[in-house]
This record gives sequence, C-alpha cells and structure tokens, in this order.
Amino acid sequence: MAETPTPSAPTGGPATPPRIVPWLLVYTLGRLVIAVALVALIWLVGLPGFPALLFGLLLSMPVAYVLLRPVRDRLTEGLAARNVARRTRKEQLRDRLSGDAAA
Repeated sequence: MAETPTPSAPTGGPATPPRIVPWLLVYTLGRLVIAVALVALIWLVGLPGFPALLFGLLLSMPVAYVLLRPVRDRLTEGLAARNVARRTRKEQLRDRLSGDAAA
C-alpha cells in the first residue's frame, strides 16, 4: 500500500485541518444574497412576483458561480485537507489495532 504523506504543523506535530464551517456559511450566505438581489432587481424592472422569483433564482446560479469562486475554492481546499487528515487518522488507528505501530 502506498504511503500517504502526513500533513504536519509548523511545530512538527500533525496538522489540524482547517475549519470549514465559516467558509460554508459565507458561501451559503453569499448565494442567498445574490439570489435575493437578483430577484429584487428583476422585480423592480417590472416582472411580476413568481416569474421574477424563477428568473432571479435561475440567473443567480451562474452569477454565484463566478462571484463566489474564491470562497468555493477555499471551501474545497478545506474539505480536501480534512479528508487527508481523516484518512491519516484512520490508517494510524488501523496500524495501532493491528500491532504495527512504530512507537
């Protein structure tokens, strides 16, 4: 089995994965703000209620995709780092349980 590199902190110990909840909240809030702003803009332009809602939500998808790319990238990096840390902890636990732990 290939040895995966263990992320390490500046102190030499195992790195703690970054927090993803703040980035998830920023991304979710950004998507909601963009959707509300576009629905309001379309409504103010003159399209009535439900069609304005539908068009605003439809247009908010590509706009959020472009505007929220840096936040989405940070969130993806955080999720990937957490996955690596989880996988490393799982392998260390398996090694300890099988008796292969290098003390």
